[in-house]
Amino acid sequence: MIETDLLDKAAVKKLPVMADESIMAPKAHGTSATPVQANLRWGCENKLADRICNFNRHYAEHSSYWTETSFLADAVDELEKEKQIQFYDSNSGKLLFSAPKGRTWDQFVKESNAHGWPSFRDEEVNWDYVRCVPGGEAVSVNGTHLG
Repeated sequence: MIETDLLDKAAVKKLPVMADESIMAPKAHGTSATPVQANLRWGCENKLADRICNFNRHYAEHSSYWTETSFLADAVDELEKEKQIQFYDSNSGKLLFSAPKGRTWDQFVKESNAHGWPSFRDEEVNWDYVRCVPGGEAVSVNGTHLG
């Protein structure tokens, strides 16, 4: 019993997982080694995504941009099949977020609408690939600006 308790406590990560500023140091393509992938999901604009993800540290697409894409319509099909929506790094393709977890789809949409873009809770974040830097910026381990 004691061993299990120790293992459970050791498995709990202090969230968010932090990184220092060096993770966002200049690379071959802005803060990332590569540009965003050519065919982004939900009809997201490639040039806009590349500018925001790789050549920006403080800004995002305009509020509610995500509702102008095919995301909400496409998500229904994915939810029916998979029960969650998977969100990937637009540069590396690594899985960054899975939602909803610990809340309903309607709660996810409501919270995302309130924030102006998809909003993730700690349990929805794949902390193997997501970090926060001092000041609160969310980034991928590959240098992709996430928010």
